[in-house]
Amino acid sequence: MEYHQPVLLKECIEGLNIRPDGIYVDLTYGGGGHSREILKRLKKGRLIAFDQDAEAESNAMKDDKFIFIRSNFRFVKNWLHFHRIEMIDGALADLGVSSWHLDQPERGFSFRFNSILDMRMNRDAKLTAADILNTYNSEDLADLFRNWGEVRNSAKLSSSIVNYRKDRTINNVNDLLSAINDYLPIHNQQKYLAKLFQALRIEVNDEINALSEMLEEITGLLKSGARFCIITYHSLEDRLVKNLFKSGNLDGNIEKDFYGNPHLLYHQINRSVIEAGENELKNNPRARSAKLRIGEKI
Repeated sequence: MEYHQPVLLKECIEGLNIRPDGIYVDLTYGGGGHSREILKRLKKGRLIAFDQDAEAESNAMKDDKFIFIRSNFRFVKNWLHFHRIEMIDGALADLGVSSWHLDQPERGFSFRFNSILDMRMNRDAKLTAADILNTYNSEDLADLFRNWGEVRNSAKLSSSIVNYRKDRTINNVNDLLSAINDYLPIHNQQKYLAKLFQALRIEVNDEINALSEMLEEITGLLKSGARFCIITYHSLEDRLVKNLFKSGNLDGNIEKDFYGNPHLLYHQINRSVIEAGENELKNNPRARSAKLRIGEKI
């Protein structure tokens, strides 16, 4: 199974500064591209990988130094403690949806297919994008489009959806497009739909809350000097990571002690984000919006 090409692979592996006997965590296993490179550099160390998708589990590597955990990464602390791991030497997270998910019509992540509006990363979960579109009231729909997709005409969009579903059910992509047809922009329509689908996906999978919980938990698990490499794909994700690395908390407010010294948790290895070079962009379109930040635990 080939999920996708790993993004910023060389930069991530170098950023982790891997020790052969260290314990590392891949928080977003996917197709295992990053994990394979980490594992190559371990001799007596261990690698623990997380993914909530059963299809990722079927792609898990077979190695005595490797443990796959099928779970949302928001539960990383509990699972590591279950495996009697108290502290780790580094962690990696490649956020967002994989090209594998986008290319599978039945998963409902892409507007390229007239597929059922599913969007669940964990297919055992109950809430789907179709459920949201058919049950949320106009105000709640507007909030999620505005907050998670930064969609400008979110109020009109949500009203149109609510009016449409009075007589029909919104089950697939064409149903949704019909419901919002009057409010689709003439120009940059794909970009607009990408924001809309992003908002629905984030709501279905509770992505921002899960990310916030993971960032706080992984910070408490990292040893002093351990590296945390994280790739983001949109401003909502990147803002949380940037705040954590710059201020020591997710709000971005720098707290100081009595003497005026800031309570920081990380040294920033890269002051500005690392982005994909021309060669990678030619071969991997997913890397176009990728931003890598690397922090070293103080």
